[in-house]
Amino acid sequence: MKQRIGFELAGCAALAFMLGVASPARAQVTPAEGYTPPDDTPSVKVGGTIFADYTYQLIPTIKDADGNVVHSNAFNLSRAYINITGNISHLVSFRITPDVVRVGTITGADGKPVSLPGVSGTLTYRLKYGYGQLNFDDWTTRGSWLRLGMQQTPVVDYEETIYRYRFQGTIFVDREGFLTSSDLGASAHWVFPTNYGDVHVGVYNGEGYTAPEANDQKAFQVRATIRPFPMIPILKGLRVTGFWDHDHYLMDARKERGVAQVDFENPWLNFGAIFLKAKDQTSATKTEVVADGYSLWATPRTPFGLEALLRYDYLKPNTANLSRKDRLIGGLAYWFPVQKGVAAALLADYEQVRYRNFAPARPREERYALHALFNF
Repeated sequence: MKQRIGFELAGCAALAFMLGVASPARAQVTPAEGYTPPDDTPSVKVGGTIFADYTYQLIPTIKDADGNVVHSNAFNLSRAYINITGNISHLVSFRITPDVVRVGTITGADGKPVSLPGVSGTLTYRLKYGYGQLNFDDWTTRGSWLRLGMQQTPVVDYEETIYRYRFQGTIFVDREGFLTSSDLGASAHWVFPTNYGDVHVGVYNGEGYTAPEANDQKAFQVRATIRPFPMIPILKGLRVTGFWDHDHYLMDARKERGVAQVDFENPWLNFGAIFLKAKDQTSATKTEVVADGYSLWATPRTPFGLEALLRYDYLKPNTANLSRKDRLIGGLAYWFPVQKGVAAALLADYEQVRYRNFAPARPREERYALHALFNF
């Protein structure tokens, strides 16, 4: 009798399974319980970045069309990004960013200047970023990815997340023309576990986003950043970085940059120290030029939005002679209280650039400016 009852219960359970009715035992082992699938809904976001300024140049003076000696001054728009970002799925994302630029002399296919009334001298748009990205969050640490297209280069983009004053001027290695902020290529980024740092490595054309590839040479760039004390609150903002760029102008004419830097950020102070070594040989028939220099900057801040900018750059453009260049920047900024993800700031600053032992001699530069940032 007991055996017959057991067979009947087993048969009922089998019938319930076939009809899709969950038995108590089946409900306890549901594999999907507590699992939230990733959101693969395609999305697109549009934002923007504006850098505007009024700059008054004290030294050197210029002459106007009638020969009068005047101080150059102008309202300028140095950046006007339109940022289009989005996700095709949780694995695939993209970015498209055109950037404003002042049109200079336009050259035709024959190499001669082309007259285009109404175009030369105007502000127009060019592409700054345009890339697709494969996210590795499903398989490794969050923030790891592979990119293909026109994209940020490893060291400039990294430094500008800490140095927030690109709207005053670019960082040392970019402003002096040794590195560019964007280039065409492929790169990969991996974040160390437990927030100990990251590595960004890529292969690029090496010409930057403003010029096409000139030959068969490619630039290999790698940046490695270590955060030594990610678990100690007062020291977690300390980072040590090494960067190397190996490239060639031509087959036997090398172009190399080495950068070492230390950065620190916390709610009251950000500072950085950047050290550069560069080697340039534009042709196998020309002598290699070695340059080195450094940049020191600090941005102490208050809890009510006021922040100071202090920066000093020093460059030896050719270590084989006595030419030297230094830049001093000092300013006071106010960052408006806004929600996370947007920014607005005003900066009043003074900048001085001195050229020592240059041939031919170059005059000292001094300028005052009011800069504005709008990021949304």
